[in-house]
Amino acid sequence: MDDELHERVREVIAGVPAGKVATYGDIAAIAGAPSPRLVGRILAEDGHDLPWHRILRANGTPAPHLQHEQLERLRAEGVLADGERVNLRVYRWRSPQEEEEAEAGLF
Repeated sequence: MDDELHERVREVIAGVPAGKVATYGDIAAIAGAPSPRLVGRILAEDGHDLPWHRILRANGTPAPHLQHEQLERLRAEGVLADGERVNLRVYRWRSPQEEEEAEAGLF
């Protein structure tokens, strides 16, 4: 992995606002990363200063070893989980590019 990709992934994660969540796959797609696992690796190795708690697995659940702290942090931002799962239809973040594409598709 090159430094440019690493920084792109970090920038996308940093852009997820409070009160919203994204999946590892969402971040990979926006940043052009080859795999959601790469996003997880970057967060594990270099994500201490990022809003890591806003990134979830594809089914809306946190990683089991982070579950309690992650759901607590999300709850503090107004993101409520149903048990251990966040409703992605309600709380999923759309990147500025996705917002533009959605608006363009309305007309």
